[in-house]
Amino acid sequence: MEQVVLLDEAGRAVGTEPKATVHTATTPLHLAFSAYVFDENGRLLITRRALEKRTWPGVWTNSGCGHPAPQEPLELAVRRRLGQELGIELDDVGVVLPSFRYRAVMDNGIVENEICPVYRALYRGSQPAPDPAEVCGVDWVEWTAFADAVVDGTRDVSPWCYEQVQQLLQLGADPLRWPVADAADLPPAAPDRLSGDLPRLA
Repeated sequence: MEQVVLLDEAGRAVGTEPKATVHTATTPLHLAFSAYVFDENGRLLITRRALEKRTWPGVWTNSGCGHPAPQEPLELAVRRRLGQELGIELDDVGVVLPSFRYRAVMDNGIVENEICPVYRALYRGSQPAPDPAEVCGVDWVEWTAFADAVVDGTRDVSPWCYEQVQQLLQLGADPLRWPVADAADLPPAAPDRLSGDLPRLA
């Protein structure tokens, strides 16, 4: 059974809970990640969450999200999860917003409550082949136009994507040149903190 890492307010691991039961009206703070996948031309891969998802079904969002397993480095979790959801193998992965945190509430009261480092990745392969249980649509979009539409409210996206895009815009206009953050800035629960510098895009 897939387990989610629970966190205290300082981002330290304090236990685990099954993913199947963690999201409720009182969801505890837990560790997650978000990924923004770009092609060599700087286009962003966006995805539409499957209609069966417990949280924000059918909503367009960034390339992928997920939860690392206990003791799993976040970078490996990003590669694993996007491979499962989209059938893609990422060439480069680096954290760009290491301490992003958000809390959001659905209309039905279900809560997301995560420390969710944001990763930028590069993909040079063929068209993704999404798992329909996770993703019901994909599209490649020009980053600046997408980001502007998210910020001005003309493009509906998940609440975490909305907040992340605003912070990502502060890193510069070219997503392929965003600075990769220091692994030491990840939450204490992330094993990556012990592995030194993370890979950088060429």
